[in-house]
Amino acid sequence: MSIWAGIVAAFGTVGMVVAGLFAARATTRAAAATAEATQAAARVQVEPAQRAADLAAFQAIRDDMQGELEEMRTDTRSLRSLVRAFAWYVGELTAQMRGHGIEPPAPPDRVDQYNRTGV
Repeated sequence: MSIWAGIVAAFGTVGMVVAGLFAARATTRAAAATAEATQAAARVQVEPAQRAADLAAFQAIRDDMQGELEEMRTDTRSLRSLVRAFAWYVGELTAQMRGHGIEPPAPPDRVDQYNRTGV
């Protein structure tokens, strides 16, 4: 074998190794790009379903909160009615006591405020 043949063989070997490295690097980058594209496509397909699930959850929460709010309004109306009825009843008892010459004790400040303002 001549010296030139040895040099050409050495350069050929080095060239093949370098070409293999470039091919491996390109293959790795192509695989990463493909994986990223696949993940992006999966996110795009899942997003509408996730939005629909979020909307359903928010609607369920809203319906639950509206039910609780209506229940609280009903309770408030009932309690206001009870306070008004009780205030009228106590007023009648106070008038009867005064009619019989008995002075009732002074009401607490909060009751006096309610009698003056209705609140």
